[in-house]
Amino acid sequence: MATMTGKKPPKRPPPPLTHVRSFEVAARHQSFTRAARELGLTQAAISTHVRALEQYVGRPLFTRHARSLTLTEAGEAYLPTLRQALTQIDSATDAIAKSAREQSVVVACPTSLAQLWLPRALARFRIRHPEVEVLVHATVWERAMDDIADVTLSTNREDAVPAGAVPLWPEALMLVCAPDIARRMHSPDDIAALPHITVSGRQELLPIMAKALGAARLNPPCVLRSNGSNVALEMAANGMGTTVALASLGRIYLARGLVAEPFGVRPPSPWGYALHPLGPRHSQAAAAMVQAIRDEARAFDEARASDKPRAIDEGPDLNAARVSRAPARAQAGAQAGAQG
Repeated sequence: MATMTGKKPPKRPPPPLTHVRSFEVAARHQSFTRAARELGLTQAAISTHVRALEQYVGRPLFTRHARSLTLTEAGEAYLPTLRQALTQIDSATDAIAKSAREQSVVVACPTSLAQLWLPRALARFRIRHPEVEVLVHATVWERAMDDIADVTLSTNREDAVPAGAVPLWPEALMLVCAPDIARRMHSPDDIAALPHITVSGRQELLPIMAKALGAARLNPPCVLRSNGSNVALEMAANGMGTTVALASLGRIYLARGLVAEPFGVRPPSPWGYALHPLGPRHSQAAAAMVQAIRDEARAFDEARASDKPRAIDEGPDLNAARVSRAPARAQAGAQAGAQG
C-alpha cells in the first residue's frame, strides 16, 4: 500500500534465522531443554528466541505445559513450510562447503613422519589429483585435530591407538649411530660406554632394545633428550651417541648413509603410526588422500622384505630413492671394519 508520498513503506526484515531454527528444534523435541542441548545453547536462550518469533508473527506458536510443549494451530500451520525452508538452506550451504572441500585437503601428521615419509604419499596423490591443493599440518604432540584436518595420522603407543584408527605398518625398533661410531662397536655391551639420545616419553625403548640384544642393563654415561624423533636421529648422525628409533624412520636414514645399524636386531615397537578414520561428511579429495597414504604405506612395508645387509664402509645406496635398505651387519663384519 502506497503512502501519501506515493512510496511503498519499507519491507519488514525477516526474523533472525537463529529464532526460526530454535522454534523448529523445539517443535521437534517438544522441549526447550532438549532443543538447547541439540543446538548447544541454554534453555533460556531457546525460550527467548521462540518468544521473539511469536512476537514477530503476532501469535503464540506453543502451548506451554509444566514439562512439555505442544504446537498451537498457528504453530502447526507454520512448521511444515519453515522446515522445508531450513532444509533448503542447509542443502545449499552443504553444497557450497563441499565444493570448497573438494578443491583442498588438510593432512595432520606427526612432524617425524611428515618430514621423512609423508612426501612419498603426497607425490602419489599429486600424480592422481594435481588440481587439489594440499596443506600439511605437522604436529609434535598428540592432540585433537578434527577441527582442522581432513586426514589425520598420529603416533601412539599400542595400548592407546584411537578408536577406528589402523596402524600404517607393523613397527619395529632399531639402534643406530654415526657410521664412525659403529665401526668401533664390537658387542652390544659397548652401547653402555656411549652417550644415548632419547625421545621424550619413550625412555622405555632402550631397555627393550637391550633385552633384544641380550646385553646387560645399559646405563649410558650421558643421556641427551629431544622432543622429536628426527632431531634424535640427526643428533645420532652427527656423532653425539646412539639412539633407538622407529624402524620406519631409521630405514630412511640408513638408505641415505647418514647412520649405521651396528647389530641389525629389530624388536617389535610399542609405538607406531596410525591412520585415523574419515569423518561421516568427508570429501572425495580426503578419501583419495587416504587411498594414496594406504597405497604408499603398503609399498613401504613390502619393501622391508627386500632389505639386505650392507657393510658399514659402503656409501649410501643411491638406488634406494623410494625403498630404504637396512643393513644388518654381523659381528665378524664389525670387527673387520674396526681393524680397517
